[in-house]
Amino acid sequence: MQIGFGRIRLILATVALATAGTAVRAERPMSVDDAGTLTRGDAKLEFGWSKDDETRGFEGAVGYGPIDNVEVEVSFARARDGSVSPSASLRALGAAIKWVPLQAETGLSAGLKYEYGNEHAVGDSSAHVQSLLGLASWAFAGGPLLHLNVGREWAREEGSGSAANTWGIGFDLPFTEALHGTVESYGAENSSPDRAVGLRYELRDGLKFSGAIGRGNDRSFANLGVAWEF
Repeated sequence: MQIGFGRIRLILATVALATAGTAVRAERPMSVDDAGTLTRGDAKLEFGWSKDDETRGFEGAVGYGPIDNVEVEVSFARARDGSVSPSASLRALGAAIKWVPLQAETGLSAGLKYEYGNEHAVGDSSAHVQSLLGLASWAFAGGPLLHLNVGREWAREEGSGSAANTWGIGFDLPFTEALHGTVESYGAENSSPDRAVGLRYELRDGLKFSGAIGRGNDRSFANLGVAWEF
């Protein structure tokens, strides 16, 4: 079974860690990333369930701030693709580093993120994916956040390669101090955009639950998750 660039992007999306920053943050359930990093010495754990059309699975991730303005991440995902017969078991591992030299409590924050991922169908072919993202966030007075991603992804499977430009835009809107709503749209070159809406609730300091639903490219998708910062 050939995994294909579109399927690789689908699984890598579930692997990607939505990190939290000290100045601005694009947390779960958003797919669009933020221009922010964890405070030096802080860490974050995430776990979630997701579905994308007939593919369902779970993912986990950990992020750490080793030095100022830098965050490193590792992540994994397990999923089952029911669109093929027999269904395919998918596995993915990922790692990323984010550098955000410009961070502000209000106004503009900006930086870069590099990601690498390996994904394979059990007993079949594997694929390697790399991406480089430009990150920008704008923090408005009162709490709303606007996030913009522009980048490029490269995928290689069994000697053949693909590449595509990517983009994303998202809003994080505080309803109360604990409850936030999210709206986002994102996509890749030569495909229609995906759009999603979500909610995030902070049960206590550092512990947050979230969920989102979306649609795009003739399919629906959703995710539920929990994140803990410490």
